[in-house]
Amino acid sequence: MKTWLGLLLATATLSAQEITVSRTRFLLDGKPFPFTGVSFFNAIYNRTFNESDEARRQWLRKFAGYGINVLRVWAQWDNPRGFVDSCPTCTLYHPDGSLRQEHLATLKSLLRTAAAESFVIELTLFSQESWRAGIQLQEAPMEKAVQQLARELLPCRNLTFQIWNEFSHHTVPLIKTIKATDARRLVTNSPGGAGVLTASPDEMALLDYLTPHTSRQRAGRPWEIAPAEIRYLLARYRKPVVDDEPARTGTPQFGGPPEPTFPEDHILQI
Repeated sequence: MKTWLGLLLATATLSAQEITVSRTRFLLDGKPFPFTGVSFFNAIYNRTFNESDEARRQWLRKFAGYGINVLRVWAQWDNPRGFVDSCPTCTLYHPDGSLRQEHLATLKSLLRTAAAESFVIELTLFSQESWRAGIQLQEAPMEKAVQQLARELLPCRNLTFQIWNEFSHHTVPLIKTIKATDARRLVTNSPGGAGVLTASPDEMALLDYLTPHTSRQRAGRPWEIAPAEIRYLLARYRKPVVDDEPARTGTPQFGGPPEPTFPEDHILQI
């Protein structure tokens, strides 16, 4: 009986869609995968999106209609900036590093729906927005949290982990903690804000793919600068590179340029 159960579990795991890398390319179930994502920061905590499996499917199909096949989702949505759906308990973690089971269940359900629709989820584990507001796990609870997540989500192969949004603290030990539990899990990190492309040599060596936030409008013409930055990273590190938050054309408060913007700006960037 134990052998049969082990075989059943292994088969279920292997049959799940798996995101992997080969040199500078992404693969899904061994086939080339055009990693094209959008940040849906509050996906775990948005009631409309999570109303039902069918509701999520409808939204994912709408995203897919625009060529999207990856959602970047945040584990922490507990910063005090007043963003939609944010709240003090909108996080996967308790202060001691244990997991909030209700949110973990939502994430697992999202991953199942995403796999059925051939979507990949990039889960951002920690955010500098929360950290800078004093919402911080100590290093031991951080390791406990990521180890538990790695174990709980081991069957979900359409998932990657991004350690931080625009920050790097205790990153190398966290990568090693994940890999000790799930050696095949793809792990990345966004080491800083716009134009911060690299982190420590140890961190860069351990990452499976890179997710910098390339330079935005204040640096010049982002549709020229960002591709040059990505070419540099590809040549130097020989790993896939995702422009995780490309130059925005929204308000200056959240990364947009100081001058008025127009629809043509989006077209030029694309």
